[in-house]
Amino acid sequence: MLVIGIAGGSGSGKTTVVKAITEHLSGRVVVIPQDSYYKDASHLPLEERQKINFDHPDAIDWKYMCQQIRELKQGRTIEQPIYSYITCTRSKTDTITVEPADVIIIEGILIFTCKELRDQMNIKIFVDADGDDRLMRIIVRDIAERGRSISTAIDHYTETVKPMHLQFIEPSKRYADVIVPQGGHNTVAIDMITTRIEKELEKRNK
Repeated sequence: MLVIGIAGGSGSGKTTVVKAITEHLSGRVVVIPQDSYYKDASHLPLEERQKINFDHPDAIDWKYMCQQIRELKQGRTIEQPIYSYITCTRSKTDTITVEPADVIIIEGILIFTCKELRDQMNIKIFVDADGDDRLMRIIVRDIAERGRSISTAIDHYTETVKPMHLQFIEPSKRYADVIVPQGGHNTVAIDMITTRIEKELEKRNK
């Protein structure tokens, strides 16, 4: 089993890279998104929940995430939590059943900030992209998926996303084994990564 971490700023193209690798290794990959492991805030009033800084490492339940990755590496099935950005709560009734696979991809903006999680990864990839390109993708996503207006999306980027990127995400790039410039549009880099993964799997299966 090979554990791959794919990090990078919001809107950098991580999802595109994950999708390309998953399609290339069809049927051999499970994806564990960091976003599923935000701490449950159901005990807080809605007004307080809406102030949560999702771009800060303290918002993530790293202990639970690391535990579930360990269980997958041990060949055990997990029940991955489901988190809602709209209500800022973790579902108490629904989960996603995840079976072990040859390749586990852990994806998220902050995953390299947790040493315990980094230590479980065999390959660490950082997806890099121009700040302006990321901003445009973030605005589109926030409007479509998180119910924000254009003005609130821009305010959120200026007040939270950008400063957290500079404080936590950009510095975590130093832990990467591979840096992919131009985000998910860099097909040459993606081809090189998938070739490396296949070679690693061949070696482990001998």
